[in-house]
Amino acid sequence: MKYLIDTANLEMIEKCNDLLPISGVTSNPSIIKKEGKINFFPHFQKIRSIIGKDKTLHIQILAEDSDGILKEAHTILDKVDKNVFIKIPTTPEGLKAIRLLKKEDVGVTATAIYTKTQGLMAMEAGADYIAPYFNRMENLDIDAPDTIAVFADMIAVYGYHTQILAASFKNIAQVNTAFKCGAQTATVGPDILLAAFAVPSIKKAVDDFAADWKQIFGAASIRDL
Repeated sequence: MKYLIDTANLEMIEKCNDLLPISGVTSNPSIIKKEGKINFFPHFQKIRSIIGKDKTLHIQILAEDSDGILKEAHTILDKVDKNVFIKIPTTPEGLKAIRLLKKEDVGVTATAIYTKTQGLMAMEAGADYIAPYFNRMENLDIDAPDTIAVFADMIAVYGYHTQILAASFKNIAQVNTAFKCGAQTATVGPDILLAAFAVPSIKKAVDDFAADWKQIFGAASIRDL
C-alpha cells in the first residue's frame, strides 16, 4: 500500500515528503495549471531532487496520436530523467504507444481510466500502473469499487505486474475504499491527505496528554527527567 501526492507545488511536495511516508508524485496538465506557467523541465527536475531517485515521478503527455506520444515521452525522459513514468490516457492510440514504449523498457502509467475494458487492455499492453478515476467514475454512476476489485482480481489470477494507482478522490474515505478493494497505490491531493489529520479529536487527545503530563511533572520534558 503506497501513497503518492497529486501536485506540482514545490512547497507542498517538500512538506509532504518531509512529514509523510509518500512514495512519489503524480501530475497532469490540470494539476500544473494551478501553478501557472512553470519552467516545465527545470520544475520537474526540482521535484525529482526533492523526492529522490527511489520514489516515482509520473508526468503526463499531451499528444493524442501514438507517434506524438512517443516523441513527447522521449522528450520528457531526455529532459527530466530516464526513471520518469510516462502518463498516457488509455485510448486506442494510447494503448499502441504503451506497447511500443514497453518494448523500450520505459515506465508507463495508463491514466484516465473509467471502464474495466480500459484497465484490462492497459494491463495486457504492459502498463506498469493503471489509474482509475474513482470520484469521476462515481459521478458517472460507474461502480468504482467494483471496477478496482475486478482489476485486482485479474492481476492476481493472471500474474500481471501492473499496479492499480487509484486517482481522482474528493475525500479520504474514497481513498480507503480504493485500498480495501485492492488498489496497491493511490495518488491523493495533499489537501485531502493532510485533512485526515486535522480531526479535532486528534488535537484534543494530544492536548489532554500534555495537560496530564504537566499536572505530574510540571514544565519538565522527558529530556529533563
